[in-house]
Amino acid sequence: MAVRSESVNFTGALGDTLAARIDRPFGPIRGFALFAHCFTCSKDLAAARRIAAGLAERGIAVLRFDFTGLGHSDGEFANTSFASNVEDLVAAADWMRRERRAPVVLIGHSLGGAAVLAAAERIPEAKAVATIGAPADPAHVLHHLGDRIADIERDGEAEVEFAGRRFRVRRAFLDALKDNGLEAMVGRLRRDLMVFHAPLDQVVGIDNATRLFVAAKHPKSFVSLDRADHLLSRPEDAAYVAAVLSGWAERFLPIGPAVDVISAEGEVAVVDAGEGTFPQWVVAAGHRLRADEPVKVGGTDTGPAPYDFLLAALGACTNMTLKMYAARKGWRIDHLETRLTHDRIHAEDCGDCEVREGMVDRIERHISIDGPLDHYQRARLIEIADKCPVHRTLHGPISIVTRAEPKD
Repeated sequence: MAVRSESVNFTGALGDTLAARIDRPFGPIRGFALFAHCFTCSKDLAAARRIAAGLAERGIAVLRFDFTGLGHSDGEFANTSFASNVEDLVAAADWMRRERRAPVVLIGHSLGGAAVLAAAERIPEAKAVATIGAPADPAHVLHHLGDRIADIERDGEAEVEFAGRRFRVRRAFLDALKDNGLEAMVGRLRRDLMVFHAPLDQVVGIDNATRLFVAAKHPKSFVSLDRADHLLSRPEDAAYVAAVLSGWAERFLPIGPAVDVISAEGEVAVVDAGEGTFPQWVVAAGHRLRADEPVKVGGTDTGPAPYDFLLAALGACTNMTLKMYAARKGWRIDHLETRLTHDRIHAEDCGDCEVREGMVDRIERHISIDGPLDHYQRARLIEIADKCPVHRTLHGPISIVTRAEPKD
């Protein structure tokens, strides 16, 4: 399944604009997941991208974002703490609830794993939580600060270097990591938990996975990431996590589209998808298609819009008609492509319209034909395009009769 990535932003816990991406399938979205990255990392870490893409390929859209002061997000890292990371996650879920759909699954890598565990009870729609190389105690990150901790305690703040980058850390950051009670939170999680951890993790030891697993109530699962490093640097490790995650998440998602309709021969059935205002299922000739509206008009962009289907019908009919005519004439066409657009224009701007007032619908059709054809043959094919059945229907008198079906 193809995947698309959309850039979005929302307001974080400290009032800053946070940068995010939604990785989603081109087809129907079965559910949403929220991904939290590791300490001082970003949403664009290779493992985060690969896991999100892997889930999207299986119908699960993923929102991944940069915490305040990191990546492409606004704000100062020095003003953040573990608590503000948790608040950023809650803000992300609130935005998803308003603008898309609330996350069903929360996923966190390293310190992000600790953050999703702490945030879960404040995201009621989340049915499951997955951690990847997560510490059982957020204070575990303090070892990254080394001897700079004493400077921060003494001076109130200090500049530290981590993974080749420099960050300013304040005492409030240290204080927020102490007495956080994460294991107690895990004990009252009341959500399915999956713990991913590499036995050879040199950053967050495997004992952290043991503590989280023991603290959690059932249902809970543990997955060993054999030979993986902490950042899941190898593509195959991230792909494995995505595959296991998507299989595990199946139980929390709707079982396919709720469409049991079969259309009769020559009939098209359109059934509301039950996912808000616009999404629809189109059942035609045994095929199931998806219709929606783009995000800019309030849709969720999970399928073509109604006018897209109209243009598609005209374009498909055009190409079929031209191929059939060329075959009958013995003319060779190597490549045939028709592109169409729809707009509404003022009648006075239309040179070939019968009406001269108000607005008229205008469809522009651009036909590209490759092959050993002479000028006459090309001109004739363009003439034939206007004779395709859908073209004639759009130009001819149309009677649309609407009847209400009686209730059973």
